[in-house]
Amino acid sequence: MLEVSKLSATYGQHRALEDASIRVNKGEIVVILGANGAGKSTLLKAVSGICEGQVSGSITMNGTELVGMKPDRIVEQGVALVPEGRGIFGDLSVEENLTLGAYASRAKDAERSSLDKVYALFPKLRERRRQTARTMSGGEQQMVAIGRAMMSNPSILTLDEPSLGLAPLLCKELFQNLKRVRDSGIGILLVEQNARASLAIADRGYLLENAHIIHEDTAEKLANDSAVQKAYLGGAASKQAPVAAPISPPPRPAPSGPSPSEIAAAAMKSIAQPKTEPAPKAPAPKPTPVAAPMPTPPPSTPPTSGGVNGIDINALVNHAREVSAGSLAKPTGSLPSRPATPSTPTSQPRLKMPDLNAHGDRLKSMLAEMEEAAQRARQRNK
Repeated sequence: MLEVSKLSATYGQHRALEDASIRVNKGEIVVILGANGAGKSTLLKAVSGICEGQVSGSITMNGTELVGMKPDRIVEQGVALVPEGRGIFGDLSVEENLTLGAYASRAKDAERSSLDKVYALFPKLRERRRQTARTMSGGEQQMVAIGRAMMSNPSILTLDEPSLGLAPLLCKELFQNLKRVRDSGIGILLVEQNARASLAIADRGYLLENAHIIHEDTAEKLANDSAVQKAYLGGAASKQAPVAAPISPPPRPAPSGPSPSEIAAAAMKSIAQPKTEPAPKAPAPKPTPVAAPMPTPPPSTPPTSGGVNGIDINALVNHAREVSAGSLAKPTGSLPSRPATPSTPTSQPRLKMPDLNAHGDRLKSMLAEMEEAAQRARQRNK
């Protein structure tokens, strides 16, 4: 049995552990939970004799004091460490890494049987015993590290973050293998970041916080403790927040606006429609001589179909459409004009003729632009 009592460790002025006490029996898994910097790795290093700080207190293995003992002598007492980051020899083969773990005197006589035990526990290592270790996956390298520690024939196996960097599927396989190691009679002291998975296979657990052991209980009770769930198992996030509906982009507005032909028609109407200006104030009446009556002007021809004040708007719109579509092969003639006023009197009411002089320049300019567009269209069609 491994027993740690009132263990303290300091690095200069920093105290990493203070009066920590734990125990690990053969054939059980004990997990240590704590936040980063709480002192978990320092505890394992102190047990293995490789802590670089100042260690005080008591660490005994089957009644033998380990504090102050060299690391190789601690291995002879039956304590083996699987360090964080695996620490295997990458350029050596799998089997060479494993046999290096049997250097202790207590392991030499049982080297062959220990190797068979490791291969039975990790069948992949038997298949790849000639493979260079650094060419293996992270999970397989972790198997090599655990197998190498087991080759020392330990009574207590300590592991520092064994699942670090492994995929979830490999983590599940790793923890199942640790249960098999426990079932073989080896005690396991486990420091693990995956609290939920480690508590699922552990027998007991300790909570390490700010260099102090603050709680000890069975793994089942720790897993069901609300404070442990909140601190280490994500209990505070168990209630799922309502998922907001995805925000869809606003619909793109449909293209709107008048067509080219409608624009041309509106332009023609604005030219043909006489502008209404406010009537000037009538000057004060002045006496004027009575003039002879003016001859009555002949009535104007009524507007043609689709025209405005005598101008055929439909013809202008059709002409604009033909120009915009490039369908005019050549000029087909002059634009329709206002029909001449008949000389014969008619009974229809007389209409006032629009004054187009003010719009003549604009009309000529627009017609010239239309003709230029038609010319460019004809040149493109050649």
